[in-house]
Amino acid sequence: MDKVSLYRQYIQELLTERSQRRSPNDPVSSETIFDRVSDRYQLVNVGWKNGSTRIYGCVIHVDIKDGKIWVQHDGTEEAIADQLVARGVPSQEIVLAYHAPHVRQYTEFAVG
Repeated sequence: MDKVSLYRQYIQELLTERSQRRSPNDPVSSETIFDRVSDRYQLVNVGWKNGSTRIYGCVIHVDIKDGKIWVQHDGTEEAIADQLVARGVPSQEIVLAYHAPHVRQYTEFAVG
């Protein structure tokens, strides 16, 4: 399996695992969005809190561009970049796109 296919598999597995953490009785659900053609992957929360407050928001957004994983947004405590590294993805294959380009050089991850 080529590296991009493996990256797709890892991202989809991690987002699916995270989406299943909510209780079935929770009025807010975590939904995965997988655009396999454009290589865009998201986890979003959707629902109602107390029946009157709308909940909608992107929790994680990851793209694959030019063979690298671009973490566009990660609103979790368990960083998806660290989970990908734990699965064997080299840190130089992951871009923390939510950091400004001039700041990325100070992380252990790719600059772009």
